[in-house]
Amino acid sequence: MLKLFLPNEHVKSVFDIQPAILKQKGIKGIITDLDNTLVAWDVKDATPEVIQWFKLMKDNDIKVTIISNNKQERVKIFSEPLDTPFVFSARKPLSRAFKTVAKQMELKKEEVVVIGDQLLTDVLGGNFAGFYTILVVPIVQTDGKITKINRKIERRILNYMRRKGKISWEE
Repeated sequence: MLKLFLPNEHVKSVFDIQPAILKQKGIKGIITDLDNTLVAWDVKDATPEVIQWFKLMKDNDIKVTIISNNKQERVKIFSEPLDTPFVFSARKPLSRAFKTVAKQMELKKEEVVVIGDQLLTDVLGGNFAGFYTILVVPIVQTDGKITKINRKIERRILNYMRRKGKISWEE
């Protein structure tokens, strides 16, 4: 059961994820979380670095879709200027939205990676749906109300994984 919380990889930020490495793994599509993965949860628009990262993926023929549990307005305002498909109110960690996005991308599970900053939504949902998962360090240490509860549970899981040598996590 606990292995569903274990990401395939963990990195400091999405900017550490490069298209050449993804292509070596056969990855052709990215399903990424928004808040605290791409930008801080209280930042409305994409930063220049995020815009460049999306362009880099597009230039390398890697499809990207943003999937968030947040409301439509929040996700739409962020995603539309990037000309990026998105799913709001995704109900992560339920696997339906992940599977739907992969189908829309016309890609197999093995060709898609799920990227996010939370074990309880992004990694659990991605693993449960059968995708390769990458956990990133949250951009900021502050969160919305519900996420604060998740973070306490995540800390326990991460500490257990660290003690067992399954993950080395830096903040």
